[in-house]
Amino acid sequence: MSETEQILASFARTAEEFFSLKEFKEMLAQKKQLRIKYGVDVTAPYLHIGHAVNLWMMRKLQDFGHKVVFLIGDFTTQIGDPTGKNKTRPVISQEEIERNTQEFIEQAKMVLRFDDPNLLEIRRNSEWYGKLPTIEFLRLMQMLTHSRLISRDMFQKRIAEETDIYMHELVYPILQGYDSVVLDSDLTIVGSDQLFNEMLGRFFQERFGQRQQVIITTKVTPGIDGGAKQSKSLDNYIGLGHSPRDKFGRTMKLPDSLILQYFRVYTEVPDAVLEEMDVLVKSDPMEAKKRLAAEIVRRYHGYGSAK
Repeated sequence: MSETEQILASFARTAEEFFSLKEFKEMLAQKKQLRIKYGVDVTAPYLHIGHAVNLWMMRKLQDFGHKVVFLIGDFTTQIGDPTGKNKTRPVISQEEIERNTQEFIEQAKMVLRFDDPNLLEIRRNSEWYGKLPTIEFLRLMQMLTHSRLISRDMFQKRIAEETDIYMHELVYPILQGYDSVVLDSDLTIVGSDQLFNEMLGRFFQERFGQRQQVIITTKVTPGIDGGAKQSKSLDNYIGLGHSPRDKFGRTMKLPDSLILQYFRVYTEVPDAVLEEMDVLVKSDPMEAKKRLAAEIVRRYHGYGSAK
């Protein structure tokens, strides 16, 4: 099996869409090191196993010699991405941003390789936005129309609900998109809620004469309560920072109907085992859930902790 086939096979269970798959295959075929943009705003210092889906895909690429560019959005954190928000995000202090950044890095180390500088680079977007001349920023804005920005789904939702949209929130997608130009990003792996912003990254890269980044969106599951996606505010998540015992216990709260989906997205058990679990869920869901919990714990803490 070729490197490209191995990577695509490992992504099959967690990737949703490629923009585009043809471009991704062409990039891999060129045998050059890819720069994988991984951007995070550090508003809250936690990652859960839903976030880790993207991290494990990046780790697979690191294992093939590609580099993750871990972008700390210390500048954009002060603005706040309006994704899924009906209210403007409150501003947090620089001290809190620094504290959250260190916690983010510690949790990301549970998946990503930080031991080789050729495989991971840490950047902060305050490096360029902290000194970007106003005229240069206005030139970025000149490239986009208001109608294109306002077409974003959460802006349309606020308009329908007659809720305010502040100008700094409209600016956020421009900043996230331009990050891809500065980093010369080849690839980014994101949740579908970030697709609009990252498509702007492709747009700006084309305008600046760069090769457009490939975007891979990933599958999102309901939280452990069977409702909305995992969220700290809803306390329906399995956190990377949770202890092995807490990871196990939270998994055991999962509705039986989600056991197989969690196996598929959050573990690496072979497809043959998935078929066995499909049968076991129907006959003994409690046992199937215990095996799922053990697999999740093993992935982050090792076999001994899982046992």
